[in-house]
Amino acid sequence: MSKTIALLSLFALTSSLTAADWPNWRGPFFNGSSEETGFPTVFSKEEGVAWKTQLPGEGASTPIVSNGAIFLTSVDEEEDGVVGIKLNAQTGEIEWSKKFGEGVRIDERSTYAGSSPVTDGKTVYFFSGNGDLAAYDFEGNQLWHRNIEEDYGDFAFQWTFSSSPQLYDGTLYLQVLQRDEPVHGRGGPAPIDSYLLAMDPATGETKWKHVRPSDAVQESHEAFSTPIPILHRGRPELLISGGDALTGHDPATGNELWRWETYNPEKIGHWRLVPSPVYGQGTILICAPKGDPVYAIEAGGEGDLPATANIWTSEGKEVTADVPTPLFYDGYFYILNGKNKFFNCVHPTSGKVLWSKRLDVKTKIESSPTGVDGKIYFMSHLGEVFVISAGPDGGEVLNYTTFGESQSVNIRASIVPSNGTLYIRTDDVLYAVK
Repeated sequence: MSKTIALLSLFALTSSLTAADWPNWRGPFFNGSSEETGFPTVFSKEEGVAWKTQLPGEGASTPIVSNGAIFLTSVDEEEDGVVGIKLNAQTGEIEWSKKFGEGVRIDERSTYAGSSPVTDGKTVYFFSGNGDLAAYDFEGNQLWHRNIEEDYGDFAFQWTFSSSPQLYDGTLYLQVLQRDEPVHGRGGPAPIDSYLLAMDPATGETKWKHVRPSDAVQESHEAFSTPIPILHRGRPELLISGGDALTGHDPATGNELWRWETYNPEKIGHWRLVPSPVYGQGTILICAPKGDPVYAIEAGGEGDLPATANIWTSEGKEVTADVPTPLFYDGYFYILNGKNKFFNCVHPTSGKVLWSKRLDVKTKIESSPTGVDGKIYFMSHLGEVFVISAGPDGGEVLNYTTFGESQSVNIRASIVPSNGTLYIRTDDVLYAVK
């Protein structure tokens, strides 16, 4: 099966969305890429902005786009909660804003508006770090609401929980990879399990709950990653990373198909995992945290995989990713080292680093790179936007500009390409760039 046919087959299982839509935070192919063309290269806040919209408050969620609408989450201090928002993609007008989640934050690093929404083109699903999960039609009518903490116990996380819900083949998924004991008074009652939850998108009712065991300790149980669907040699899987393990699951039952758990052999206790896995050319990447390597695993595994199952391991301190999820675009992996400020193009099966670009950036980068139209887009905590040429001979910085304000410190949303427009979400403003 060719790469394009395989991607389109995977996309077809999700919904009847158009090719230009960006229905979840990693896009139509779940890998950060789009096959669209015609996107701007040189732009700034003063040149190329079609519109900008002030949002009710802060949020780190990546916007999604479907059928001429943009959806995202934001905190609303006046409402003391998290709101799901629909904007008109052409004008930036806020068409509706619905409070669906209680509370704003529990720590200074983030808010409850960290999870990105997901849509099938007819219904949009919002999730907050306080456990609220809700579905709305595109007119703003709430179809259902539930709270995951009320149903399955308080989340046991040191920091604010954030994992985005995922839609695949008519099922809504949510992963909760958390500690096995309370932390800072959060979590419980015992026993505290990590799990993958499958729900009916029409009603929110649970189809099944699959408990995912882990031999991790302390904070290393915790993950902020998102389930990633793949289709490898005709077999659909959900990839789950965290708790010192990478696992593949049957989307129909949640049953574990295979497991690889050797990226933390010393059982270090503070290795929470943030990046989601990414698949490309028969290879799955998992990024160990805190400056440790990136590992490549051959897809299609069965059972417990040995340590030797990884086909390559990155070397040095350049090719690593503590927070940004890597991009697979047009045949190559792109790995963003947001702390040490390197951007790398890597061959998927050999692990050869084709180029490594040192970034001149003022602060760390936690947004995930997006690939489209021969270019790669991402931005820093301060809203410094980079446009870099893609491909094995790429690595050239085509544009550098700043969209954040002087007080911006925690911008994390990824830049979204859809219908020839770039959507750039800073702390509390959404820009459309053409």
